[in-house]
Amino acid sequence: MMQRRPAQRPASRPFSRRSALGRLAALGLAPALAAPAMAEDDNELMSYAVRGAAPPGYPQAYAATVRAAEDEGRLTVHSTTDERVAVPLVADFKRMYPRINVAYEDLNSTELYHRFIAENQLGREAADVLWSSAMDQMVALATAGHALAYDSPEKAHLPAWAQWQDRLWSTTYEPVVFAHHKPSLSEAQVPRSHAALAQWLAREGDRASGKVVSYDIQKSGLGYFLATQDIAANTDAFWATAQALGHGRARLLLTTDAMVRQIATGRALLGVNLLGAYTVAQARRQPSLGVVFPEDYTLVSSRVLLINGKAAHPNAARLWLDYLLSRRGQTVMATASRLYALRADAQGETTAAALSQLLGQRQRPIALGPELAAPLANAAYHDVILRWRAALGYRSV
Repeated sequence: MMQRRPAQRPASRPFSRRSALGRLAALGLAPALAAPAMAEDDNELMSYAVRGAAPPGYPQAYAATVRAAEDEGRLTVHSTTDERVAVPLVADFKRMYPRINVAYEDLNSTELYHRFIAENQLGREAADVLWSSAMDQMVALATAGHALAYDSPEKAHLPAWAQWQDRLWSTTYEPVVFAHHKPSLSEAQVPRSHAALAQWLAREGDRASGKVVSYDIQKSGLGYFLATQDIAANTDAFWATAQALGHGRARLLLTTDAMVRQIATGRALLGVNLLGAYTVAQARRQPSLGVVFPEDYTLVSSRVLLINGKAAHPNAARLWLDYLLSRRGQTVMATASRLYALRADAQGETTAAALSQLLGQRQRPIALGPELAAPLANAAYHDVILRWRAALGYRSV
């Protein structure tokens, strides 16, 4: 795989109680999820904060993990999940464990992956937890020995495919969707399958030129991962779509959020392979944004969590993992964060149960396993990228 130097980022921003509550208040979530803000400095009050306790039903020995995490006093998370989406989760976690300071930084998937590798190679302290939508990259790190094995008390509540060797953990159940600008492209006109997408692009010609957005798979790890999954699902349809995207001068972006913004404003007519959690949440707020769950197959991906095998705060990392997998954490995901929760008993509108009812047999969940990393091998990666560049003309904005 081609390597690139990680971009310089500002230092991780610690989530203080006040800053988290301020963001929650802006989202209208503070009354439901947060305790009253403290006037004094958080660091001064940390030693006076109430101690956390093991969640109900956990083994008695878990109290020692909580105590050790509080002694560590800090947790660093690098994630592809937007900070604004993670705010309710971090704030609720701090309600449970007020003595643990959380430093959360959101990065794009490629930056997260290469930064972690570089920090390890240079002997620098890396994040305690990686939480990424690029499932293949997380598998590659785990199979290279970077993941801490941990037998979570929540494992029994997950599907068998949602964890690998106690080192990788799926936390969400997220459809991969198309999106369209409703005033310009009606429900009757929008393509509703991967095969129909290629045909629509070829048929629309000038109308679609420069008006379709998708991932730049050379710069976005998530974009590349979804492309390889589409290749596995329907090779002919994927490469026909790539040719049509090239002819239509598609605009290539790095995030679902960037694509959604262009579609909602009408700058783009159609978006391909967007993360459903963000897209559906924005469609609730923006009437101009339409969402399509492809009818031939709908990929269902997950945000995968890995605990750094050399984590400086391993016990705090264990608490964060258990919280995200717990019924409580999953319910916050499906209500306040609007991520699709994985657990069957999670409450809220965006859950695996609700999605399964909607999609039926066309849903295609992506199981964790070492085979996901195969397309990242140098030869396979270069073959896909070179063919994609030839089909698409490789341009980005």
